[in-house]
Formats: sequence, structure tokens, C-alpha cells
Amino acid sequence: MDDQPISPSGAENVSPGAESVTANPWEALRRFTAARIALGRSGVSLPTVPQLAFQLAHAQARDAVHLPLDVAALTAQLQAQGICAAEEVLQVQSAATDRLVYLQRPDFGRKLSEASRQQLLARFGSQAPRSYDVGFVIADGLSARAIVRNAAPFLGEVMRRIAPEGWTMAPPVIVQQGRVAVADEIGELLGVKLVVILIGERPGLSSPDSMGLYLTWMPARGLTDASRNCISNVRPEGLPYPEAAYKLHYLMAQAHQRSLSGVALKDETAGEGAELDVRRNFLLGGD
Repeated sequence: MDDQPISPSGAENVSPGAESVTANPWEALRRFTAARIALGRSGVSLPTVPQLAFQLAHAQARDAVHLPLDVAALTAQLQAQGICAAEEVLQVQSAATDRLVYLQRPDFGRKLSEASRQQLLARFGSQAPRSYDVGFVIADGLSARAIVRNAAPFLGEVMRRIAPEGWTMAPPVIVQQGRVAVADEIGELLGVKLVVILIGERPGLSSPDSMGLYLTWMPARGLTDASRNCISNVRPEGLPYPEAAYKLHYLMAQAHQRSLSGVALKDETAGEGAELDVRRNFLLGGD
């Protein structure tokens, strides 16, 4: 005889207490979002299963902030994607000496350590000409998990788009304890016309592995956010790699054509025919 426990209602494999959960009438909307809506209630409290799921998501978000970036693994991923040879990847460090300093002093994450600055100066010179069309910087940011998961496959998608166009590319740079603005200093030292930084975004309770992209024309120290364009939530569950690569490619091409970026450069990628899946808001209805 099967020893499987049976709930009081007679249904098998029911979570403990599930039969006492009062359903929420909005439950049908949950298939449209990862947000915590329509969780039901047990008496006046949150049911056990969503409460445990919340605690797990909170722990994953905290872990994402503190997880160190595995630079060797990331370098191997870049090589496997055919983006570059392992020896071509440059490894640098921001002025934040460790994670605690990074979290407490955001300004330190926006500039290179003196040793890293001298490393790039020794290789590219103090007045590096703008000889590269683009340079890619990869930073751990607030989620190294996002970078390890998304950076290499996304860059592989970007390379497939720009390779036929003959873009010249500076050696990729991996920066630890980095924030967005550190790419401006790196791009200036590399001598690139355009810099793109891939960075781990601040984790959310449904997205501990979301990657952001920031693009800057003629990068230099001292620029503000007004000089940058941003594409956020790049991950399979958010903005998929092909869509994000299409948007980035468009902005890269427009930046070169118009010699600008930031507030003066708008993302006008309303669609790419069959390549982009244009989604309508389900709340608006329609065909």
C-alpha cells in the first residue's frame, strides 16, 4: 500500500497548510509578472510557502552584493565565446580596496586605483589616440552573479552583429569593485571613441542577476550621467540578449554617426521587424 500522506481534503502531495490558504482573486495576473502579487492569505498572515520564498529571494539578493567576481572564470567564458584570447583581457581594480570600502565609498568605485591607472598608462601611453571604435569594460558592480551569468553570452551576441561591419575593438577590461563612471577613465586611457560598460545592477527580490549596459561617446574623467545611455535588466528573464544586443548596436552606430551620446541620443528602436518581439501591455487589451 502506498504510504504517501493524504491531506484532509483527500488530495495528495499538498503542501502543509495549503488547504487553509484563502485565494486572491487577482491570482490569474501572476503569470504576467514576477512581482509578489495575489499570494493569498492564511488567516491574517502570509502563507508559509510565499513567506519562505521571500526569505530565499532576500538571501539571494544579499549574496549577490557580496559575492566576489571570479575573474578567471569570466576570462575563460570570454575566450570560449570567441570574443578574445585570454591573454588579451586586461584586469584592473578600482580605488576601492575591498567590498566594504566599495559599499561605503561609491566615489572610490568610480575611479581606478593608482596601480591600475599606471598599468594602463604603461601600455597605452598618457595621450592615447582615439584609435579604437569601441571598448568594452566589464565590472562586478552590485552583482557579480549577473556578470558571470550574462556578460559573455551577451557579448557573443554583440560580436555577431558588429563583426561584419569591421569595428576596431580595444582589449576587453575587467574591473573589480567598479561602478559605472570607472569606464570613463578606462576608455580615456585605452583611447576609444566609444566605451560600453557591462555592470551588475543592484539586486531586486526577483532579479539578483540583472546586468546593465552604459554607453559613452568620447569617454573622459569628469563626465556625468547625462553623457551616458543606459540599457537595463539584461538577462534571459528580463531583456533577452538578442533584443539588448540590437538596442546596443543601434546606439553604438548612432553614437558614431552623430558623435554624441547621453540625453542627446534617444533609443528609437521601436521594432526590428521579425527580430524583435514587440509586446503589448496586457492591461491595454487589443489585438
